[in-house]
Amino acid sequence: MQQSVGNHVLSLESVSKTYPGNTKRALDRVSFEVAAGEFFSILGPSGSGKTTILRTIAGFEKPDEGCVTMAGGDVTHLPPNKRDLRTVFQSYALFPHLTISENVQYPLRMAGMAKPERTRKAMQALELVAMESMAGRLPHLLSGGQRQRAALARAIVSRPQLLLLDEPLGALDLRLRQQMQHTLVSLQKELGIAFVYVTHDQGEALSMSNRVLVMREGRIAQLGRPQDLYFKPRSEFVAEFVGNSNMLPVEFTANHGTYVGSIGGVAFPEIRGDRSGRARVAVRYDNVRIYPDKDSAATSRLSGIVENVLFLGTNIEVGIRCGELRIMGSVPASRADSLVAGQAVSIGLDLAEANVFHV
Repeated sequence: MQQSVGNHVLSLESVSKTYPGNTKRALDRVSFEVAAGEFFSILGPSGSGKTTILRTIAGFEKPDEGCVTMAGGDVTHLPPNKRDLRTVFQSYALFPHLTISENVQYPLRMAGMAKPERTRKAMQALELVAMESMAGRLPHLLSGGQRQRAALARAIVSRPQLLLLDEPLGALDLRLRQQMQHTLVSLQKELGIAFVYVTHDQGEALSMSNRVLVMREGRIAQLGRPQDLYFKPRSEFVAEFVGNSNMLPVEFTANHGTYVGSIGGVAFPEIRGDRSGRARVAVRYDNVRIYPDKDSAATSRLSGIVENVLFLGTNIEVGIRCGELRIMGSVPASRADSLVAGQAVSIGLDLAEANVFHV
């Protein structure tokens, strides 16, 4: 079991799940806890098990093994409507024939709350997401971002212990996604409700979360703070998936009692290993230094040819072929006009924060 970071509202202990017709487990002995008031993200590629975790927490899937507890009580076999949580989906799932206010009131109506009280609570929830002026509109008259905020208001109106968010920003454009990230963080802090947020986007997970659970093929690859995942990945998979890193082969040789690393036949004294032999080093894109070819005579530089340049707005990503190695670098967008395909360059590597993984 992973160590808790406070009084937890959710705990999964040794949860396993295999879907009918499959031999491989969708979840394999997954254990973690979510603290009260925590923004907890589950990150991973398609098929890693993150959505199965969410559905298991919500009660839509029953684990083959293990248990799910909420606030200390076993809810493993409770149906979804008996669990003190709400879910926000990517599809919004608003009733098209109901106004936004009526959509938000719906869970309170199902709980038997009187109309005046549920109307008041619905308006409070809509105010929290800056949607009170849209209360009388039908969903089809709203933008995607407005519908998503309405879905959030409906989820929080009954103030559950736990809010599950299943890739809720996936259908929005970049500008709306960024706006909604700020909305979610502010809302979570104001309400103090624990959020469990499922995404395949590492930028979303790192920017919003207190802790991030990285999944791979049904198992936990790493669980920790965003800073730990980014700067101290425990595996090549986490280094590549979370940090946008180049995984470069390095050869360590003994040198006066230490082991010095070489990449592509060039010695990089900053890399130190604890034994001789082959390993791989994770070098993030922003730790790649690109110089004009005339500087290639400097020590600890690789010679290469620019293969492609992608303009991303604030920065550019440059693909460089260095012999048999292909290295990706990220540099300020102001250099966009100085780097072109086919250009000869030399490559330096900032290895102060590099992580070495022995083969």
